[in-house]
Amino acid sequence: MPPFEETREKSKSVEPKKKNIWSQILSDVQNHGNQKLPSFKQVLVLGDNESGKTTMVAKLQGVEDPKKGSGLEYAYIDVRDEYRDDHTRLSVWVLDGDPGHSNLLKFALNKDTFADTLVILTVTMTAPWGILDQLQHWASVLADHLDKLELDIDLRQSKRQHLVKLWKEYIEPGDELDPTSPMKRSSRNFGDEDADNEDGQLPEATLTNNLGLDIVVVVTKTDYMQTLEKEHDYRDEHLDFMQSWIRRFCLQYGAALFYTSAKEDKNCDLLYKYLTHRIYGFPFRTPALVVEKDAVFIPAGWDNMKKISILYENMHSCKPDDYYRDIVVQPIARKTISRESELLAEDEQVFLVRMQQILLAGGGPPLGRTTDSMRSSPLVKGTLDGSKVVSSPGGEGVLANFFNSLLNKKSSSPGSTTKSGPESLPDKAAMRSDAAAELDRLSRGAKKSLGALDFGNSSDC
Repeated sequence: MPPFEETREKSKSVEPKKKNIWSQILSDVQNHGNQKLPSFKQVLVLGDNESGKTTMVAKLQGVEDPKKGSGLEYAYIDVRDEYRDDHTRLSVWVLDGDPGHSNLLKFALNKDTFADTLVILTVTMTAPWGILDQLQHWASVLADHLDKLELDIDLRQSKRQHLVKLWKEYIEPGDELDPTSPMKRSSRNFGDEDADNEDGQLPEATLTNNLGLDIVVVVTKTDYMQTLEKEHDYRDEHLDFMQSWIRRFCLQYGAALFYTSAKEDKNCDLLYKYLTHRIYGFPFRTPALVVEKDAVFIPAGWDNMKKISILYENMHSCKPDDYYRDIVVQPIARKTISRESELLAEDEQVFLVRMQQILLAGGGPPLGRTTDSMRSSPLVKGTLDGSKVVSSPGGEGVLANFFNSLLNKKSSSPGSTTKSGPESLPDKAAMRSDAAAELDRLSRGAKKSLGALDFGNSSDC
């Protein structure tokens, strides 16, 4: 065949291919270009109390002041598609961590909403010893709830097959953009033995508990890792041990994994982008992140046991299959004893002796406070602090006798004998009467002084 004839044949074979590509693109635009964002999609958030659920949802909403509720809370996230200039609201249900509220799940997740629900399981780095137990607990609650829904068998099976397909056909985003990026470990060049099985089977330990739901595990408050290292002697091998167990859990349920910190704003925006990617099909170009220990991101479909085994290399004092809570031990709570400062009252006898000395020396009144009339009386000169009382002769003696009687009364111990009988009663009564008469006289003198002052003022008018 002449050369020009061969070229003509090649051009004829290429043209149909080009036409097929363009027709496919036009068909996709026609079928999907005018579709609106669905308004019936939703997210269900599960986790223990104080696991950071409310703060995480507020961060996704862009709200600075999160409000905590109880029972089953409802919120929504504004989602905007800049490319198509469209927006919608993503419903968010947050279930209280109290086990008694698990029956409220039926209002958020039922046979009508099952196909359009993504589940977020939250745990917190402030209590790392409880992470695995909490994940297993909430996964069990979720599985039990789904079994009670009497879902359509074909629907649930199709959702399970969708997750299997996702893992089998997963391609790391960003491979073609930056193949040398140190922030990713692509399934194309790492752990291929498990990812590309010729028989089409899933990798080892993957989706063994396939619930047919998109699941995202979020570990909150990862900035607390610094406190764990400084105050509780956590080392890198402990953090790697924890991460390996969490990733193995995610493998079993086909879940993505995020380490987030709202305080340091780590992975919060990335979580929002990933959710809109999984729920609405928005573009997502971020590869897996495993370098920063407090900002880990493992997309669903990327991980396998080969990649997880990399963490085992740093474990020296523990083994990968050791019981989780034997290695990640809850520290013993040290009870801080707050001792309030004790105020010791002055001994009564010491106080009475001191008052007696003040009276004998011509000092201030023995009472703790002075009435307004006594303050204005000419008998009292100066202020209360260190003031000197000038009264008629004999006044101090009467009061001194009164305090002496109190001292004599208190001086006897419980086991000693005291003078009693009719002879002592008149003396005590007389002293009390004299003291009362003296105080009454002082008060009358103050009132007379005030009356004289008032009279003088009125005469001036």
